[in-house]
Amino acid sequence: MNSFDKLLRLAKNTEPKKIAVAAAQDDDVLKSIQSAVRENICIPILVGDKEKIIEISKEINFNLDNIQIIDEKDGKEAARTAVALVSSGKADIVMKGLIDTSIVLKAVLDKEIGLRTGNILSHAAVFELEKYHKLLVITDAAMNIAPDASEKKQIIENTLTLCHSLSIEKPKVAVVCAKEKVSDKMQATLDAQALVNMYKNGEIKGCIVEGPFGLDNAVSKEAAALKGVKGEVAGDADILLMPNIEAGNVMYKALTYFSNSKNAGIILGARNPVVLTSRADSDETKLNSIALAVICSKRRLV
Repeated sequence: MNSFDKLLRLAKNTEPKKIAVAAAQDDDVLKSIQSAVRENICIPILVGDKEKIIEISKEINFNLDNIQIIDEKDGKEAARTAVALVSSGKADIVMKGLIDTSIVLKAVLDKEIGLRTGNILSHAAVFELEKYHKLLVITDAAMNIAPDASEKKQIIENTLTLCHSLSIEKPKVAVVCAKEKVSDKMQATLDAQALVNMYKNGEIKGCIVEGPFGLDNAVSKEAAALKGVKGEVAGDADILLMPNIEAGNVMYKALTYFSNSKNAGIILGARNPVVLTSRADSDETKLNSIALAVICSKRRLV
C-alpha cells in the first residue's frame, strides 16, 4: 500500500458506508462528500444549516437529490445528532464539518450517545510521500499532549486497527525520539525502552515495536547503517510513534507544507471511525480521510 489511489480503490471494493457529517455547511467538506458520492464509497447524511448546505451545493454543482439533510443550525446539537446517528447504528462514520474539534469530540465521548471504548482516542495521519516507498502513519499529531508509556501503548494499539485495515498485517512501529540511545535525561527514550519491553513480553501484539529511533534512521536504511542502528524496523517503519503532540504536530505540518505529499487524518479509539480534519485541509485531503474511514469501517463490520 503505497498510494492514495490504491487506498481509494480499496475503499471502493466494498459497500458504501453511511457517513454523518456534523455542521456540513462548508465548501471543502461538501466538495469531498461530493467526490466520495461520485466514487460510490459513502452515503452521506448532512447535519447542519440546511439553507447554507443547499446554497453551497448549488455553487459546486452537487446534486442533493436522495441525500438526507437534517436541519440543525446549532453546532453542538449538530455534533450530537451526527454522533447519535452512528451510535444508534443509522450511520457508520462521523465526520467533522464547520465546527470546532472539541465540540465533536465532546459528543463522541458523551456517556449517553457517544462512541466510547476502553482505549484513549488518538489521531493518526497517513502520508503518501515522494521519497518514501510506502504509506507512512504518524501518530499522535492532534489529540494526546504528553502521553506516558501506557498511553503510548494504547496509541499503538489504536493505530494497528488502521494498519490492519490497510492489509499491513504486521506493521513496523518506530518509537521516535531525539536520539537513538536510551538516556535517563530524556523521558521519551525511557518510554521507548518500556514499549519495546512490552512488545518483547507479549503485551503489544500484531506488530513489531523497536526504538528509540531518531527520525532519520526510522525511515532511511542508509542513515540507520551509518549510525549502526539495526533491527527489522530501521529504515522501513510503517508507523512513527511521536514522543509528544508538539513533535507530531510539527512533523504533520512540515510534511504538509514543505513536501509534495498527500495525506489523510482520522481519529481512532472510538467504536466507529471519526473523520477529523483541519479547516485548512483541502477537499482532496478530506476525501482521502473519508476513504480511510470507509476502509476502517469495513474492517470493523466484517
